[in-house]
Amino acid sequence: MAAHCEKAQLDWGFVREGATLRDFRLLAMDMDSTLISIECIDEIADYAGRKAEVAAVTAAAMRGEIDWPESLRQRVKALTGLEEGALERVYAERLRFNRGAEKLIEAARRQGVKTLLVSGGFTYFTDRVREKLKLDYAYSNVLVVESGKLAGHVTGPLVDAHGKAAHVARLKQELGIGPERVLAIGDGANDLLMMAEAGTSIAYHAKPVVKAKATYALDYAGLDGVLNLFAEP
Repeated sequence: MAAHCEKAQLDWGFVREGATLRDFRLLAMDMDSTLISIECIDEIADYAGRKAEVAAVTAAAMRGEIDWPESLRQRVKALTGLEEGALERVYAERLRFNRGAEKLIEAARRQGVKTLLVSGGFTYFTDRVREKLKLDYAYSNVLVVESGKLAGHVTGPLVDAHGKAAHVARLKQELGIGPERVLAIGDGANDLLMMAEAGTSIAYHAKPVVKAKATYALDYAGLDGVLNLFAEP
């Protein structure tokens, strides 16, 4: 079946009979290249003339080839001195939701599923995405701005792979649910620990290392393809 579907460019998965979106209480999602179509830090770096350099580090980190916290430090340092206004330009001009994102979030809301955005990116973007989509929770890293320019570092607890997983684990406890009530979606190596906190995980247009460990993989469908796995009751 896998070989046939790959040839036909179809996504597939074996799902428990009767499984619905309402079975879950928490939907946890990565942001960059999962909920949205870009890697925000790469697009910010474009305004500093360093996109190719930063994007290469991002790609290696997402494949799990280099230490993620160190990769973030390298990439953020490359932004030192950039005008803060570049963040607004990225949000206004380049940030777009992936196909089916809004449909998935609306369906989750109808079924009483809490929505969590947990990102190795930056609060400048996650806060705006949370407000736009009316998500319940959003956590990411805080870029330091000094005198209207990026200072080249972040502050506060680092939202790396361990940080993402910790937020999911904490919300599981707060909501009083086990992993079987959690659905997690990600695309990069730094999503694996978060996805391991969930009873069901989906690799969305993801790196091979993520697809190998996820419950399901969506390589062709938009995010609303999740709804084909777990129909609304």
